[in-house]
Amino acid sequence: MTVSYPPTQQSVVPAADRTVDPARWPDVAHPPRTSALRTAIARRIVERAFTRVPLRIRHGGDGRPASPVPLQSGALPTLTLHRPEAFHRRIGAGGLIGFGESYMAGEWESDDLVGALTVLASHVDELVPAPLRRLRGAWVRRRPEQQRNTPEGARDNIQSHYDLSNELFSLFLDPSMSYSSAVFAAFPASPATFTAAQHRKIDRLLDLAEVGPGTRLLEIGTGWGELALRAAARGAEVLTVTLSEEQADLARTRIAAAGLSDRVTVELRDYRHVEGSFDAVVSVEMIEAVGAEYWPAYFAALRGLLAPGGRVALQAITMPHERMLVTARTHTWISKYIFPGGLIPSREAIARESAAAGLRIVEDAGFGDHYAETLRLWREEFGRQAAAVDALGFDVVFRRMWELYLAYSEAGFRSRYLDVRQILLTADHTPETAR
Repeated sequence: MTVSYPPTQQSVVPAADRTVDPARWPDVAHPPRTSALRTAIARRIVERAFTRVPLRIRHGGDGRPASPVPLQSGALPTLTLHRPEAFHRRIGAGGLIGFGESYMAGEWESDDLVGALTVLASHVDELVPAPLRRLRGAWVRRRPEQQRNTPEGARDNIQSHYDLSNELFSLFLDPSMSYSSAVFAAFPASPATFTAAQHRKIDRLLDLAEVGPGTRLLEIGTGWGELALRAAARGAEVLTVTLSEEQADLARTRIAAAGLSDRVTVELRDYRHVEGSFDAVVSVEMIEAVGAEYWPAYFAALRGLLAPGGRVALQAITMPHERMLVTARTHTWISKYIFPGGLIPSREAIARESAAAGLRIVEDAGFGDHYAETLRLWREEFGRQAAAVDALGFDVVFRRMWELYLAYSEAGFRSRYLDVRQILLTADHTPETAR
């Protein structure tokens, strides 16, 4: 069954009179300086790519966003260039980072942002001619050294996203304040079933880890406390750790309100600094923030904290291995603006790194379609809450940045470029000589 979703209203930065704060958005306020040659090459590549994918391209006339046109059933998504010269110059200077910054600046729009991005994600390997891929290094940058996930760097990276504002996240998350993929009973998902779907996700993980009365549970990555609450309600003794001060504060408040403070301890602590022995370890979409350099330390910590007979339940976003290897070396729009220091692993990387730490994958189930629906609900609610986002002090460029982030992520799952998996790990007792 094909389901069509109406496009949500997008924030607009008028091209002719926008006021982008250059102190806050230095790389968005003005198109970057770059050579005419690079701009011309970028224009040629982009125009060629657009002719090879099912997109309609139009120009916005005087540079001001055109009034949204209702998308007709079966119509191709339209990408409208309001300032083509600036659009191509940004891509010539910064590749896909420039593509994202151009959207933040209001230089292009789409009547179906998710649809347009899904088309591009589905054809990612066809967009640049093979001979020109060797020149990729001229358009990509290496990740900044300060984004390395050292104990200090990891704290800064986490806080730059998760400490934006608890109020901001509460505007578009469901009442459980779960910021990870739900598991729905049926599609299309609806806001009325969202919290139940988030609880279904959590309960599946707790079941995988066999969490029950008396279980000593470690949660790496607290979020806003919903998993810890449900584990404690089962009778578990929970230690949950996070690097986000905002999340820790609200999680403690929610846990106290539920009368479960005697069963749950929330600590501001790096996973590398946790001590103890636990019957179960659960970590939900936290490995994406670890960074490839520290995956060995992460899995070694999981193994070292596991009591004999214990179980590790992970929920992880994954991407194809070859694409991960390319992304690992690249400073992307997502790493610049949304998740500094982050890297989505591949299934192969998880298998390799967990095995090296003495862990064995027992179960591994994917459900990427559910993340696409989760992101749709977040994106639509974020759009409806535009005025409330503004009232918190976030400007229109921030809103456009988050619109693109949520739509970009949804497109990743709809194109199956991304997946999300629940994985059960146990200690591997196979003798080393038999491996």
